[in-house]
Amino acid sequence: MAKRKRKAKGKKKRKEKAEVQEEIQPESEQPEPEGQEAAEGESEAEPEEEEAEEEPITLFNRWSFSEVTEVDPGLRRYICLDPVIIPHTAGRMANKPFQKSKVNIVERLVNKCMRSGTGRRKIAGKYIRNKYGCGKKERAIKNLERAFEIVEDKTGTNPIQVLVQAIENCAPREETTTISYGGISYHKSVDVSPQRRVDLALRNIGRGTSATAFKSKKNVAEALADELVLAARNDSGSHAVARKEETERVAMSAR
Repeated sequence: MAKRKRKAKGKKKRKEKAEVQEEIQPESEQPEPEGQEAAEGESEAEPEEEEAEEEPITLFNRWSFSEVTEVDPGLRRYICLDPVIIPHTAGRMANKPFQKSKVNIVERLVNKCMRSGTGRRKIAGKYIRNKYGCGKKERAIKNLERAFEIVEDKTGTNPIQVLVQAIENCAPREETTTISYGGISYHKSVDVSPQRRVDLALRNIGRGTSATAFKSKKNVAEALADELVLAARNDSGSHAVARKEETERVAMSAR
């Protein structure tokens, strides 16, 4: 019992000495715990990580979508400019009604450039029966990237902006439909919906590119670049602009 009492007294004396030393020592000299230093180091490193994550997504890590502005308010809803690096969604929106408007506009142009002519009628004065570019999306994406480089060299502007301007200039606002009444068929002019306007513009740009590059010294990238530049300037030398003017002229006569 005597030994236990001595041990208890020794512990009490040590505690009292430690409390006195803590009161004497100033608060500024007290060492900070290691856990707090580590937490402060992590808090200092977090802003750097957040700044790295805030880098904008650009097409092919070169062209920004945030700089693009649409002029036509009717097409604004149907020209998708969601930022992507590679325009390839692997057909996620295929076979879904009205979901193509959620596909990036650059990818939609790539898809239209993979089509060949019908082979039954002429496109820009030529019978196009080309099957070598159909379905080869990686090749079409590389051709588009090269075409955007040429457009940037010629115009000095963002090629995505040039594409949007080309679509606005190539989208027909009026076309004709066939009406049968009493065994007689005649044409009647009708307004074109905004979604169909974008579809027709992309289709005509793709067909004009195929017609220019078909049996020609120009490759697909050069033909696509020329088509986009001419269409953005609203020049009738573009196949898409010429088709739009012809469609509207026929519709005007059928009013």
